[in-house]
Amino acid sequence: MATFSSSFLGCKISHTDAQELRERLIEDGHVESDGAVDVAVVNTCCVTHEAVRKSRQEARRAARRAQLVYLTGCAANLEGSFEGLPENVEVVGLRSERAVEFVAGAVGAIGCVQAAVGLERVRAFVKIQDGCSFSCSFCVIPEVRGSSRSRAAAAVTAEVQRRVAQGHREIVLTGINLGCYRDRDAGYGLARLVREVGAVPGVERLRLSSIEVNHLTDALVAAMRETPTVSPHLHVPLQSGDDRVLEEMGRRYDVATYLRRVGRAAGFNLTTDVIVGFPTEDDAAFERTLEAVAEAGITKVHVFPYSPRPGTRTADDDRVPAAVKKERSARLRTLSADLCRRRWTGKLGREETVLVDRPGRGYGDDYSPWLVDGPQGEFVRVRGHDVTEEGIVGLAA
Repeated sequence: MATFSSSFLGCKISHTDAQELRERLIEDGHVESDGAVDVAVVNTCCVTHEAVRKSRQEARRAARRAQLVYLTGCAANLEGSFEGLPENVEVVGLRSERAVEFVAGAVGAIGCVQAAVGLERVRAFVKIQDGCSFSCSFCVIPEVRGSSRSRAAAAVTAEVQRRVAQGHREIVLTGINLGCYRDRDAGYGLARLVREVGAVPGVERLRLSSIEVNHLTDALVAAMRETPTVSPHLHVPLQSGDDRVLEEMGRRYDVATYLRRVGRAAGFNLTTDVIVGFPTEDDAAFERTLEAVAEAGITKVHVFPYSPRPGTRTADDDRVPAAVKKERSARLRTLSADLCRRRWTGKLGREETVLVDRPGRGYGDDYSPWLVDGPQGEFVRVRGHDVTEEGIVGLAA
């Protein structure tokens, strides 16, 4: 038996990968611990230079309290990310599916042990797809994650049923490029999968983590509207509101297409990602991004200052000064805060169901944040009373 710890950096996919390995080690008879351990697993991120820096920091911290550290995830597959680390750190440069088997095999299993294990969080993230077969000029994910691949629909449904049995009442379907989901043998695309997962007994709320605008089809929107358990929320990356910048990013849409397609989801809470300071983004292009965000009806904007990634077409181009990136980022975050507050204010006096995921906090049907009293892990019915910078204040309805 070994003691171990598990941590992750980055996105929801990184979280699901770390959770899969955590569950495997517990099922193999090993014991999770917060203190000094035999083995530490760190699932890393490389989406920006800052993410790699934080991954290196986490690796060094783990090396001080573990006899052996395994680094998995995206940054582990990016050459040169972890040079000069302590000798007890091993980089596992394998795709997520193979990394689990490698680490579990290295640690070893204890015979005849089948420990029960659940998730640490209120909502369950279920990975249905991994990798990306496209080639945005700024993105390193296809290199470190590989080409697009999907899980069988039966395996997805089985995991959802297992998560429901563990007590998770909200399911979030995740993937690197979710709209690429296909189970051709069983005849599934994403729309059909949404309908069937949303109908699994015990699933009280179903959400999609992110969807590219080119995959925001009439069929998918219809499936979301017609499945009662599906949250009316969509996270649709914009990246830029300027057509020239989008073309140079290698995105496969223009602003008009983006606006037309998100218009199909009228009434949904729309959130997005925007890259600020892409090499060819000038002041006029940034102003068009502000306009596009407002016109699309977006609320929350996740702002990413451009960070050149090795191996990409723009790896050697970082011409926008850091101070300009900082100023543009601040302006975009201010707009985001204003748009959020506008949507939240529209909920005052109205009732909504909130899943309490942390003490005093939770998310409503459309993934708007609420400040509420209620038992963690439960749905509560509240009425909008006030709005703060952190969300909507809800009182028991």
